[in-house]
Amino acid sequence: MIDVLVVDDDFMVARIHRGFVERVAGFRVVGTASTGEQAVAAVDELRPDLILLDLYLPDMFGLDVVTRIRAARHDCDVLVISAAREAEAVRRSVRYGAVNYLLKPFGFDELRTRLEQYATRRATLRAAVVADQADVDRVLSRSGSVAATAPALPRGLSSETAELVERALRGHDGTLSASECADRVGISRVSARRYLEHFSGTGQVEVALKYGAAGRPERRYAWVA
Repeated sequence: MIDVLVVDDDFMVARIHRGFVERVAGFRVVGTASTGEQAVAAVDELRPDLILLDLYLPDMFGLDVVTRIRAARHDCDVLVISAAREAEAVRRSVRYGAVNYLLKPFGFDELRTRLEQYATRRATLRAAVVADQADVDRVLSRSGSVAATAPALPRGLSSETAELVERALRGHDGTLSASECADRVGISRVSARRYLEHFSGTGQVEVALKYGAAGRPERRYAWVA
């Protein structure tokens, strides 16, 4: 069982995140905190394995909490959950050892995916010795580390829209057509098709053909990465 501390200054948000975590097998929430000082005290008392850490706390910046708990020689992991979209915030989180960085607002499936990735990585690292370089590569891959780099986008595609398309696919149980994806994201069908085909080319999306009574088959997409 992986013990989790939820740190967020918004009581209702913390409650929602707590509910998300407790729906994931193998995880349990051992406490919540709404300030940096409370977080430091809770880590000292509860010794969680993982902290879901908001960056914008009323008394200190979230990464200062990491500095404090490392100085106290606590080795719990940190998964940053924040509305901060500045690249510098992401870079700093990586330098401070965050295992992942999840942008608010997010749904249950998005958090579940990252928690399951973390659990897999943690289980791998609990082995006394890694079997080979492939084990090391898996631990440091995109599935287990926020620091890895995603495939570059082609000219004319933006990272912001790509993220929205990814979220639409991740948040849907099943497949989406380009038109359905476009409606969810708020872009044209042609634009949605370009992003979907890019993700298909990188292996992050699986394409299935749906045949109708007449005409060309419809291409439908599902996130598999």
